[in-house]
This record gives sequence, C-alpha cells and structure tokens, in this order.
Amino acid sequence: MNQGQLLELQQRLLKAEKENKKRSQELSRALNEFKLLVARRINMTKNDTVDMKWKELKLPVHLTNLYYYLPHLQEYEDAISPNVIFGQQRTGVSLVMGIPTVKREKQNYLIDTLQSLIHQLSEEQKKDCIIIIFIAEVDADYVKSVAESVKTSFPREVQSGVLEVISPPASYYPDLSNLKKTFGDSEDRVRWRTKQNLDYSFLMLYAQPKGTFYLQLEDDIIAKPDFIESIKNFAAQQSQDWMVLEFSQLGFIGKMFKSEDLPFIVEFFLMFYKDKPIDWLIDHLLWVKVCNPEKDAAHCETEKSKLRIRAKPSLFQHMGIYSSLAGKIQNLKDKDFGKNVLHKAHNNPPAKVDTSLRIYQEYTLEKVYKGQDFFWASAPVAGDYIRFTFSNPLEVEKYLFRSGNMEHPGDKLFNTTVEVLPAAETLRKELVSNGSKFNYPATKDGYLKIGAFENGIAEGSINQSIGRIKAIRLSVSSDSPVWAILSEVLIKTSEN
Repeated sequence: MNQGQLLELQQRLLKAEKENKKRSQELSRALNEFKLLVARRINMTKNDTVDMKWKELKLPVHLTNLYYYLPHLQEYEDAISPNVIFGQQRTGVSLVMGIPTVKREKQNYLIDTLQSLIHQLSEEQKKDCIIIIFIAEVDADYVKSVAESVKTSFPREVQSGVLEVISPPASYYPDLSNLKKTFGDSEDRVRWRTKQNLDYSFLMLYAQPKGTFYLQLEDDIIAKPDFIESIKNFAAQQSQDWMVLEFSQLGFIGKMFKSEDLPFIVEFFLMFYKDKPIDWLIDHLLWVKVCNPEKDAAHCETEKSKLRIRAKPSLFQHMGIYSSLAGKIQNLKDKDFGKNVLHKAHNNPPAKVDTSLRIYQEYTLEKVYKGQDFFWASAPVAGDYIRFTFSNPLEVEKYLFRSGNMEHPGDKLFNTTVEVLPAAETLRKELVSNGSKFNYPATKDGYLKIGAFENGIAEGSINQSIGRIKAIRLSVSSDSPVWAILSEVLIKTSEN
C-alpha cells in the first residue's frame, strides 16, 4: 500500500469517526429527552411503581440511527419501547449495573447473582446505584415469573428503587433465521451471539440517562466484597481518556463505560451486530479510534491499552456452568479473581456452641464461630437448632448471621428465627407464664424471637431493656430442600 492510499484510508477513518460523533450527539440529545420524559412519567405515577402492570416508557420516535441499522423497526410503533415491569425510575446515580438474563435449559443463576451483588452494598451505596435486570425474552409468562421471583426475593430493593426489571417488546428483534454463518460457528451460535448483541444494545440505551457510569454484568457471576468501593477508587486513579475499565478478564463481564459514551458505543455495536461477538466489537472500536495503519501491531496494542484498562485482582467471577446457548457447558473461571472467600471472621465472645444438625466432614460450628472456616450441615428439618451459650451472660448490641457462600450460594437457612434467652431467671419464668412484654413473641422455654433470616441473612439490634443474654439460638421451623452453610457469625457486645 503506497503513501497516497494510506492517507486516503486515514481520511476515510477520520470522516467515519466524525460522522459517528455527530450521530452520537444526536442520539445523546434524544436520550436526554427520554430522561425528561421519564421524570415527567415519575411525577404522574408516584404511587403506582411496584406493581406487575406493564408500564411503557416510549423512547423518542426520532432515533433515526436505530431505524437505519434495524429497518424492521419502522414497521412497529412501539418497537423500541421498553416494558418497565417494576422499578422507581431512579436517575442521577453514580453507577448503573446492567444484567441481561435469558431462559436457560437447566440451572438459572439470577437470584444468586443478585444476592451476591446486593449483600455487598452498604445502605449509602444502595442510594447511589441502580441494578437493571433486562429479561431478554418475549414470552410474557416467563418474563412475569422471573420478575415475581426478583420481587419476592428482594422486596426492599425493589421498593427503594435499587432494582428495576425491564423487557423488550417482541417487535424489537429482527428475523434471525437466515444469518450468515461466520468463523466456523454453527447456525445456533451465530443466532445466539447476534441476539446477545441486540440485548446489550437495548439495555445500554435504556440505562444511559440514569447515571454517570455503566457497568456491564451477567446473570451468572459472583462479586467480591466491597466491589463498589474498589471500582470507585480505581476509576478515580485514571485519566479522563479511558473508554473501558475492565474488572474481569472474561468476555463482557465487569466492563465499565462512561454513560456519555454509550450512544456512540451502541451505534458501533448495531453497525456490526450480525458479524462478530460483542467483546470482539469492542476491540475493533478501539482499533478504529487509536490504531495507526502505518504502525505495527505492538504499537496498536499499546494505544488500545490506554483506552481499555484492566484492574487486578478481578472483582467478578463467572460461576455458571450451563450456558444460555442450548447444550453448551462453559467452565470459565477468571484466574485473576483469586481464591473465593468462603467465610468471614469476627472476634466473638467466649461461648459454648451446639447444634442438632448433622455436620458435614470437618465444617464444624466451632470453626465458623471462631472465624476459622464455615459451618456446613445436611438439610435442616423443622425443630433443628443452632445455639450459642455464653460463658458469662452478656449485653449484646447487635448480631449478624450469614448463610450460604460464594461456592454454594444456595445452601442457605430458610424459615429460621433468631431467638435470645434472657439471663434473668425470673424474667424467663414470667415470659413462659405471661408472654413477652418486649413486643417479641416468647417460646415455651423462655426465649424471645427477635428476628429471622431473609435471603439467607439475619441481622439486627437487640433491645437493651432485655438485659443480659445467656444464649442465642437459631431455630428452624420447616424442612429445607437444601443443605445449610453458616459462613459468618457476628455477636457484638459492649465489650468487643
């Protein structure tokens, strides 16, 4: 290639980027109008935001670029109107997390993924983020069932606006039956990756006006503790020129973008959504932006690394085995994630521990109480208990019990109450005879039921008027279909 041809190619690239920037600005203006539309809709429907009615928020009809790349949309009036199943339509947050989910032939990991994310968030962090679940299916019954499971599992997060659930209209997707097979992929795989590109694009456009940064996640991952703080600190260390911050080395997991860049990025995806997988398209976008045809591949990689910056260790790990592509098994693991933290240690007061549960191997109750390992037992039945009896009665300020862990997130305690035994014998006798005067139900043997497990966790404060406590007991009220893990025990007293 001679010098003249190279110059011509460079001019064509610059012209293409200029045109893309113009289109990006047009799309950004349209999305800002969408944001105002959302705000007006919120004011109209403040008291009707968490029901199962399918509410529509219509994107501006003049998103001409979408119609250009997806011409079939012109045939449908509402083809790009998201079905907002529930959510408080929160905006103005720092971080928006997007999770696309689809029907899988075997195991579904979405609830475990959400639990891993939500339980790492402080109350302050919950106020400054949104998790958008995009159910990328058009089967209304399936969409409703997934939404109901999210709503049932995380009622507080749905009510507060941390969680939103949306789905696409059926008319959003073009005909995917006659796609060109490329890269040796089967017809099913080409269709799967093409639809996936469209799913990412829809979700990104919906999320764009809601926050400063957008983090792409998947529905079968686990997160490290304090992942939000780690992301915030890493982003603060970077210059303003980056385009992608990577918090996992796998596929499209843990990739963070500036929301202001999303219109341009989505447009690039839609140009080539039929041609290549999403992670390849990101790499090509970076090539177009910074690689010089007159330089070698090493120079190109150096330039791209200034826009795509990896954080180590990784903050997200892939845990799914069964892919959303039928018949595909994927044992993908991020080696930079490090060893999973399966228990958390605390300095608990001296106590004797005992349980009616059948302990599995060496995973004893003593070990989790002392912070040495997690406790693991076969499936509990109604009447089973876990008990901590203190050497000396204590004034307990708060408690936290966490069941399940990263490798076995489903092994939780269900239908289990937290009970305390007051140290004063006269008080216990009074409770047995007359019931509780503390607005807590009393058991026949003098315990007060002060709390219960929700989504695998029990935590709370203890009314100091109860006085010193002799023991804390976890009581199981119904048979469980799964084994039980206790991965964290915290008993905080004025002394510790």
